[in-house]
Amino acid sequence: MIKKRPDDWREARRLRAWELRKQGWKAARIAEALGVTRGAVSQWFKRADEEGVEGLYRRKAPGPKPRLREEEVARLPVLLGQGAEAHGFRGDLWTCPRVVRVIAKEFGVTYTPQQVGNILRKIGWSRQKPMTRASQRDEVAIAAWREETWPALKKRPEQKDAP
Repeated sequence: MIKKRPDDWREARRLRAWELRKQGWKAARIAEALGVTRGAVSQWFKRADEEGVEGLYRRKAPGPKPRLREEEVARLPVLLGQGAEAHGFRGDLWTCPRVVRVIAKEFGVTYTPQQVGNILRKIGWSRQKPMTRASQRDEVAIAAWREETWPALKKRPEQKDAP
């Protein structure tokens, strides 16, 4: 028996063909009644015989086969964990184009930076933007300035009632 409602008219048509078959209709008559070819009805029945009535419901297309094997994807965090400089890049920052080059070198597979972004999300890596700070930055001097100099420069009324 049909368990769920069809999502679209094509599913409904396939399920209706199945019901008509159970009522004893021949494939040629079903095809004529539903306005399809006898071959289409035959294919539906073959799928239903092999997979059950669930085989008549629409399935999402599986998409292309991944070019990186699961064990290669699992190895990617280890490679990236070595740092960008270990792979010949200047600066220890990973960007999608850099990861593209590492994947091509290590596994012989080419991806676009957008595809690599999807792979990185899949393995739990987030996109990060590096902070740009001067290398000669003195955190102690900055903290002292905030505590001592900034309050004196800051414009604020002495009392809450003062204009």
